[in-house]
Parts: sequence; C-alpha cells; structure tokens
Amino acid sequence: MHDDRSLVEARLRRVLDERVRPAVYPESVPLDVAVWHAPGEPVPVAEGLAAEPGPIRVGDRWGAPWGTSWFRVTGTVPEEWAGRTVEALLDLGFDENMPGFQCEGLVYRPDGTPVKGLNPRNQWVRIGAPVAGGEEVRLHVEAASNPVILDYHPFRPTALGDKDTAGHEPQYTLTRMDLAVLDETVWNLVIDLEVLGELMAELPADAPRRWEILRAVEAALDAIDLQDVNGTAESARSRLTGVLSVPAAPSAHRISAVGHAHIDSAWLWPLRETVRKVARTTANMTALAEDEPDFVFAMSQAQQWAWVKEHRPEVWARVKKAVADGRFVPAGGMWVESDTNMPGSEAMARQFVHGKRFFLDEFGIENDEAWLPDTFGFAAGLPQIIRAAGTTRLLTQKISWSQTNKFPHHTFWWEGIDGTRIFTHFPPVDTYNCSMKGSELAHASRNFKDKGRARHSLAPTGWGDGGGGTTREMVTKAARVRDLEGSPAVVWETPREFFEKAEADYPDPPVWVGELYLELHRATLTSQAQTKQGNRRSEHLLREAELWAATAAVRTGSPYPYEELDRIWKTVLLHQFHDILPGSSIAWVHREARATYRRIAAELDGIIDAAQRALAGEGTRSLVFNAAPHTRHGVLAGAAGEAEPSAEVTVAERPEGGYVLANGPLRIEIDARGLVVSAYDTAAGRETVAPGTAANLLQLHPDFPNMWDAWDVDAFYRNAVTDLTSVDELTAGEDGRSVRIVRSFGKSTVSQVLSLRPGERRLSIDTEVDWHETEKFLKLAFPLDLHAERYASETQFGHFHRPTHTNTSWEAAKFEACNHRFVHLEEPGWGVAIVNDSTYGHDVTRAVRTDGDRGTTTTVRVSLLRAPRFPDPETDQGVHRFRHALVPGAAIADAVREGWRINLPERRVTGGQEVAPLVTVDNDAVVITAVKLADDGSGDVVVRFHEAHGGRARATLTAGFEIAGVSVADLLERPLDGEEPQRDGGRISVRLRPFELVTLRLAPL
Repeated sequence: MHDDRSLVEARLRRVLDERVRPAVYPESVPLDVAVWHAPGEPVPVAEGLAAEPGPIRVGDRWGAPWGTSWFRVTGTVPEEWAGRTVEALLDLGFDENMPGFQCEGLVYRPDGTPVKGLNPRNQWVRIGAPVAGGEEVRLHVEAASNPVILDYHPFRPTALGDKDTAGHEPQYTLTRMDLAVLDETVWNLVIDLEVLGELMAELPADAPRRWEILRAVEAALDAIDLQDVNGTAESARSRLTGVLSVPAAPSAHRISAVGHAHIDSAWLWPLRETVRKVARTTANMTALAEDEPDFVFAMSQAQQWAWVKEHRPEVWARVKKAVADGRFVPAGGMWVESDTNMPGSEAMARQFVHGKRFFLDEFGIENDEAWLPDTFGFAAGLPQIIRAAGTTRLLTQKISWSQTNKFPHHTFWWEGIDGTRIFTHFPPVDTYNCSMKGSELAHASRNFKDKGRARHSLAPTGWGDGGGGTTREMVTKAARVRDLEGSPAVVWETPREFFEKAEADYPDPPVWVGELYLELHRATLTSQAQTKQGNRRSEHLLREAELWAATAAVRTGSPYPYEELDRIWKTVLLHQFHDILPGSSIAWVHREARATYRRIAAELDGIIDAAQRALAGEGTRSLVFNAAPHTRHGVLAGAAGEAEPSAEVTVAERPEGGYVLANGPLRIEIDARGLVVSAYDTAAGRETVAPGTAANLLQLHPDFPNMWDAWDVDAFYRNAVTDLTSVDELTAGEDGRSVRIVRSFGKSTVSQVLSLRPGERRLSIDTEVDWHETEKFLKLAFPLDLHAERYASETQFGHFHRPTHTNTSWEAAKFEACNHRFVHLEEPGWGVAIVNDSTYGHDVTRAVRTDGDRGTTTTVRVSLLRAPRFPDPETDQGVHRFRHALVPGAAIADAVREGWRINLPERRVTGGQEVAPLVTVDNDAVVITAVKLADDGSGDVVVRFHEAHGGRARATLTAGFEIAGVSVADLLERPLDGEEPQRDGGRISVRLRPFELVTLRLAPL
C-alpha cells in the first residue's frame, strides 16, 4: 500500500472526476423537447402551460436576456429500467461555477403542480424510485434566461443590466434533456470519498487520523474497477465503513447547520425576477424537506414569503405545510434584509413591525432572532430597535469581509447607543453559502474565537445570493459528519435551537459597544444618489402623512388611510434592501426605484393635502403646517398656524469681490471664487471657517477601486484631488437673501444657491449638479476652526460618536462613514453642525494648522456623487439636487432640530382655522418620531418618541384630546406588562435614559 499523501490525493481527484462521478448516471435516453418563448414579461403559469411550443434540440441556442421560455419535455421510461431509480436530467446551459447568477428554471407537472427548481447544482428531477418501466414522462419548465452580469476579474461595464439595453441575442445553449438511471450506490460512494478526502486535507500532516483515512481511501480506490465502477462501487464503499464510523471527540466543535438560501431581493436581477427566484428555491426546499427527515430550512424576509403567497399559490400551499411540520422556519422577523446604516429611525422600526407581523398573522410564529448575514455593517442604534420589537438575538456574517481589522469575537453581546444589549452570533464558517465542504467545516472550527469558553457555531447551508438553497449532497455530507472523528459535529437545527444552545454554552460572552462597521463597501453610502434621495424623502413624507391623517381623523372624523399607508410602507421597506438602497444593483433596479419613489411621493402628497385641507377648513388665512418635532417660527410641532415675522437679511458686495450675507445671528463672507471664507457667529464672537481655508469647497477625486465598483471606495482615492474653484457666474439673488454660484468642470456643471433666512443661525446651501463624469467622486468640504477629538453622527433614535483621529487601524479604517440628518462637532461651549436632506456618506479629518498658532483644522466633507460603471454603467448620470446647511454655534440640540427642519419643510395651506397638535411634549430633548393611529383599527393614537440629546430626560406629554387610558407598547403596538405610565388626565409623565425609545398607545375617551 502506497503511503505518499500527495499521490493518493491526486489519484482520488482524478478517479472521482473521470470515473466515479460520470458513473452516477450509467444509462440515459434523450427526451423530446419543445419550447415557447414568452413575447414579453413573464406570463401566468396557466398561460405558459397552455402555450403551443415549437421545435428545439439539444445544442440549440435559446433565451434572449431577461426572457422567459417554457420548455415541454416528454418521453417514456424504458421497460428494461423497471425496479431502478430514474431521474430527468435537465441542463439548460448551466455554468456550474455560478449558481444563482444565470439561467434558472421551475419544473411543473401538466396540471400546474410545481415540482422543483433547476439551477447549476440542481439539474435533476426524480421520476421514480423505483420505476415500473413504461411510464410516460411529461414536464414543463419555466426557464428564465437571466444574463450573466457578474464577472469578477475585471468588473466590466455591461448593457445587460437593463432589459431596455440588453438586446435580443440568445444567451444559452440547451445542453442536456435526458432520462437517466441513478445509481445510488455510486452516488453515495462519491459523497463518502468527498467527505473523507476533504477531511483528510484539513488534518495535520502528522495526525494519525489523517493517515488512517488515507489508507482507507487508497483501499477503496484499489477496489474500484475503472471499467466497471457501478459493479464495484459497493465493494469500494465497504473499505470506508470503518473510518466513517469512528465517532467525534467529545471536545469537537459543534456546528448547527441551518438550511439557507440567501436571496437578494434585487441585485443583478430586477424585483420581478426575485419573485420567481423565491418560488424556485422554496419549491426545491419543500421537496428536499419531504425527502430528508433531518433537514431544516430557514427563510428570512417576509416580503419574499408574501411574494410566494401572492404569485405562486401552488408553491405557497407546500410552504405552509412545511412550516406546520416544523421543517420550514420563518427567520429574521424583518420585511427584507435591509441595509441598517441608512434607513431612518421609523423605517428601521417598521422593518420589524411589518416583518414580524406577517409571520405572526400567517403562522402564529414570533421570531426571536434578527437574521442579517449580508448587510454592509450595522448602525449603533439597531440593538434597541431589535429589542423593542420583542427580539433578543442577531445573526450576521458580512463583517468577516472587513479588509483591515479582524473582528475579535464570534459570539458576543452587542451594546447599542442606549445601553441595550443583543446576543449576537457571527458564524466562524465565514460564509452564508456553506456547502458542507470539509474546508468550510475545518475553517469554522479553527477560526472560532471563543474556544475554551464556548464551542457552538452556526453554518447557513445552501447556495444563495441568487437563490437555489440546500442540495441533497449537502444534506448527505452533513449526515456523514454528524459524529465523525476529526470533523466538527454537525446537526440540522433551527436558528432558535442554535441560539438556545449558544446562550447556555456561553452565559457571559464579551461585549462590543457601538456600531459594527464593515471595513469594505463604504461607497454604498453614496452610489445611486436618487435612490437614496427617494428613500429619505419617502420616510419623511410617511411621517407627515401619518401625522396629519391621524390628526384629521381625531379632529374631524376623516377616514384614516390604513391600507394605503400599509402598502406604501412595505414598498419603501422593500427598497431599503441591502443592494437597492446602497446603490449596488443593476440599472433596471434603480430605474424602477426612481419611478416608484416618484409614484409614492405623489400618493403621499395627496394624503397629506387632503388631511391638511380637512383640518384647515374654509377660509383665506395663510396657515403654516409644521410637521417637524420642534416649534418653528412660533408654530408648534404637529400644528398649523400663522408664522411669526422676523428680522431682515442683507446682501452686500464684498470689496475684494464676492458678497456678504448677514441676518443678525450670522455674517457670511463669500469670496470671488464663490467660496465661504467666513461664517461668523455674532453672538459667540466666533469664526467658523478655519484660517486660510474656504468652506463650500467642491472637491473632485479619481475613484477606481480595486474591486466592487459601486460598492467600494478605497483609501487611496484621497491621494489625488482637484479643488473646483473656477467660477462661471457669481450673482446676488433677486430674493435679497442669497448668492448664486455656477461652475463647470469636465463634462459637468454645478450651480449653488447660498442663503440666509431671517433670524436663523443657518447658512443654507442648495446644490444642483448636472453630472456627466466617469469614475470620479465629488465631495463638499467644510474646514472648521474647531478642535475636537470626536464628532457625532445621527443614527436611528439618537447619535453616535466617532473619533476624528486615526490612532489605531480601527479608526483609520473608518475613512468613510454614515450619518443621517446631521454631523456635529464641538468644543466645550461651542459647536458646528452640518445638516442635509438626502446624503449619507461623509469623512472627517484633522490637520495641523500652518498659520503658526499650533491649532488644528477639523474638516467635514459631505459625499455627493460617484460615477462607477458596474453594475450600472450610467450610475448617477444626469441632474441631482441636494440641500445642506452649515449651522455655526450649534449645540447637539440645534443639530437635532435643524436636521429635522431641513427634511420637513413647512407647508402653506389656505384655510380658516389654526390646528392644535394632537400631542405635545414640553422638553426639546424628547423627540416624537411618529404620531399615527394604531394598526389594529381600534382608533388608539400611537406616539413614538426618544431622548435625542444623549442625556437623562424628564418630560410631560400632553394629549390634545380626551383619553381613557395609556399604555406602554412594543414596536408592534402590543401593550407591555408593567405599570401604566403616570398621568393626570391627558398629561403623561415620562422619564427617559439617554436615547431611550418609548412607544405609547393613547386610547381616546
């Protein structure tokens, strides 16, 4: 017996590839095949089944980009195959290296019953086990000719990302349409040899177990007659029984395998194709659960479940049965696996409201884990939201992609900005597409950072991204390593079962405080600006629509638009998916998103207008409706009235060129280049702009990352920069309070209006860019005369501090970060805020001053636009409008207030009566984020609020209507156990810890 390891391993690879795997299907006969190409978008199943197909043969090309073809395959099982297992092998032209990123199919019987999905790793359809011989076979395949968009090296700009530009050239070659005999003995021999070969490769070279396996494998190979694999497979398997039956050591790492198919709700395919991807995958997984008694499959994203229910009722029936049997598990409790950095406070809350409520309504199941394996980092406000939804656990994986620092834990407590902690697991297998390879299992065991304190980890198992799910090969491999020496011990379990074991295993894990920052994909905070603007605008329009509709319902008896708001919220939440809102999908996705946001805005504007007119009544008074959560110009939050007059603004020419704007609180100098060289806070006697610098400076960088064009910006982009200081036009505005600047650069132009409003300590900057650059990054810079070691960025229900320095690699890696409506910097007693209406990405840096006073300049730069060419070659081309404001002398309270105001401009309505607010609060630190009617139709008013300044707060909420009772509720508006809040009539006393989130239900009398 030869004992050279490398020779045996090489022999094993060749024998498997050239002899054993081909012998899995030893006999086959061709099926007859015909095809009907749907003329446009996908058709209903009944229409596809009824269509009359035309001729096609194996070897023919088929499938225009994004087309749908219905194949009909027919044949007869040979009589001589009686008693054997027979399968149809249907290869649409697959590339086995890219499951989920190419053509796919869903197989139906003639009566419309779904059978299973087809993809590169799942090409078989069981006909009988055993067959009687002579059976007539008739199957229909709904095949999607989705083009291959992903090409890793290099990423190539492609017109295939939109059906309007993709052309009509057939994409695929029909490769195989056969009936074949499955030799299950050979199939199992393949699994045996793969498992042992993969395990052997991972064991130390001098480990006795490795040599024991090697000798057994060599004996099995010796037993195979290469000219009669099928006749000798059983003998070969017998040589492996001994090594496959040695149990794992008691100290072996324990892996909970969870069947999984991460399906991006849109990415390199449009939303409509995801509907079908989900149907294919769920059909596969329910079929696998019927065949494999130990297998458990978990599926997140309530939206995807809803798609199956709406579009594939025949698949939905199977899904419901599998759920009832405990084999198909709703996971995550969110509407979609959203981005968590950019969604606003209420939107992040509603992800859980709508996701958990769907699973409760459909199955009576409440999820206890958030499931976000692929999201690009996690905002520091998320733990409180998870807990407020009644969830206590989180699973993620993407942090393993970080380029600079290795995350130090796999199981830990994650603590958010308010002190809430969530039990969090980060699978050491480092993939959410585990396929049960020995290398993956060994990596999970070696990589697990909590050795000696814990030994349980989770492995999401199945092909994902584009779907597909778990295969029978993965299930069988897992069975081999359930209790096998040298391997981690694998068992199929639900997420809940894993977390219960992990918590018991590790009752006192370490704590990670603050955001879970992904050191990668930082450009997703900027790519596809109009998608991001549509999201931000929709979030604030929904706030207005709920506020004014609820006020009108209580005050005037107007009907509350429950169904409309529910539908719109779900649409907005869908578009927060982690490849839509981040701007990393194909052109088709973002083109549709822009149209969807326009439609949503029009509908919400209609709801708002109807409610405000009902409230204002008949009359000629000019009323200002203030939807912001703070009093503005004398009008209370959530009220309508006449705004108070204030002082004037002056515009004067500057002797050196340019203009001076002044309104009392601020004096702004704009030089001849259109740059702000002074922003003087008159009350504090303090200059905002650092000496020798200029603010409102547009800067252009080259932007060609090493990989992942729409996703990434690499640190070296900062090595080259062009300051845009040439000016085409500099004029005073006709309104008497503004200055207009026009510049041109490259193929683009930018116009800005800088303005002051009477009495306000805010310089407004309205920017319009007609953008036609390629692979460039546009920033807007504010160098500040301010020394700060940290700064605050708004996040969900509060703000989060990041350092301005780069003392360690952890700080240096955060060279592009996320904020919501503001960033704020301060020295004790004086600060500056920069607020925005639609941007998220920014950077903050410090530099030593060169004017001799040894001070530092702290520069905030807002990220405006990028121009990546993959996956959308026309990313962001065209006209964009942004609103920002520089707020000198701002405390954190001012940053909070101004951030809300820029996103919720006043609305003026002509009417006859002022409108009192439905709810008021007497402390500006307590910010009301939502006022609405309860979703259950009871008529209760739901009020959600939080402490926004980062300190303890006492406040009194006052209802503007008589109430019969009040209760504290979770995000799903379910009353929580505990005492009723202290109240005196309609006055409710509350105490909040820093950033604490509270939801109240007020029952009208």
